Amino acid sequence: MNSFGRLLRISLFGESHGPFVGIILDGCPAGIALEESDFLADLDRRKAGATGTTPRREDDRPELISGWFNGNTTGAPLTIVFRNGNTKSGDYDRIRDIPRPGHADFVLHEKYRGFNDYRGGGHSSGRLTVALVAAGVVAKKMLGSSEVHATLTEAGGMEDVEAAVAKAVAEQDSIGGIVTCRVSNLPIGLGEPFFHSLESLISQAVFSIPAVKGIEFGSGFAAAAMTGSAHNDMLKDGSGKTATNHAGGINGGISNGNELCFRVAVKPTSSTPRPQQSWSRATGKVESFEVKGRHDLCIALRVPVVVEAVTAIVLADLMLIARSYS
Repeated sequence: MNSFGRLLRISLFGESHGPFVGIILDGCPAGIALEESDFLADLDRRKAGATGTTPRREDDRPELISGWFNGNTTGAPLTIVFRNGNTKSGDYDRIRDIPRPGHADFVLHEKYRGFNDYRGGGHSSGRLTVALVAAGVVAKKMLGSSEVHATLTEAGGMEDVEAAVAKAVAEQDSIGGIVTCRVSNLPIGLGEPFFHSLESLISQAVFSIPAVKGIEFGSGFAAAAMTGSAHNDMLKDGSGKTATNHAGGINGGISNGNELCFRVAVKPTSSTPRPQQSWSRATGKVESFEVKGRHDLCIALRVPVVVEAVTAIVLADLMLIARSYS
C-alpha cells in the first residue's frame, strides 16, 4: 500500500514520468503556518545539480491543492503536488524487454502483469521522494523543540565524500554511502514495546526510501561484539540522561530522552553507466545491456534530507498519539 502513519497518515501518489507526483497528509493539525518559501531549503537539498547527481532538473515547486487557506493548514487533508516537466521517456523503451539489473523492473512487471508504468521506474522511482521531503517540512513544524539532522558521513567506503564522488565520476561507476541521522531534544515515551516500537516505525519509513538497504541504531551491529557491561548506558540522573548512548536514544522500543541516533546504508545506484548483462524477455537470452536515461552516480548525496523527512513524519505522528493519551 501507499499509506503510512496512524493519526498523521501520509499517502504517496504519482509516477516518475507522469504529469505530477504528490502526497496527502491526513490528520494534519489546523493552524500550521505554511508558505512556499518554507519548503525551498529542504527541496533544494534534495535537488540534483552537484557533481555525481543526475542531469535531470525539475523546478520542484510545491503546489498546495487542499487543506491550506490564507497561509495556514485548515485541518482538512493537506495535498501537495509537484509537476514533472523534464522527462525523456524514450530512454526507457528498451526496459520493456530487458529488465535493468538491480532495479525493480522485473518484479514490477511480474507483480502488475505488465501494466505498470515502466518509465523512469514509475511509482517506485526516487522521484517520489520530493513529496516525502515536502511532507517532512510540515512534520518538522510539528516537532516543537525537537530537531532532526542527517548528513552523508561516508561514500564509496570513504569518509572523504568529495574524493569518493570524484573517483566515481572518473571511473564512471556508481557508489553508495552511509547517512547518519540525529534527533535532539526528543521527549521520553515515544513508541511502544513491540510492533510500534520507535525503531520499527523509523525503520519502516526509512526503508520506503529507494536504495536504502540497512539501518542500525546506536552502536548497532557493533553491539554484538560488546559485553553487556560495556554496552549498557549508565543513568546519570532522574532526567534519564546517560553517560554513553550505545542504545541510540531508545530503550524497549521507547525514546529515553537522549539523542536519537541511527545510521542508514544506501546502495550504489543500480543504473551505472558501465555495460552490463541482463536477460531479455523478447529473445529469452542473456544479452549485453547499457542503461539509458539520466541517473545519479551517488544517489546517497541526496538522501540525507529524505531521511530527515521520514523521521520527522514518524515523530510527528507519535507526538500526536502521545498527546491523545494525556
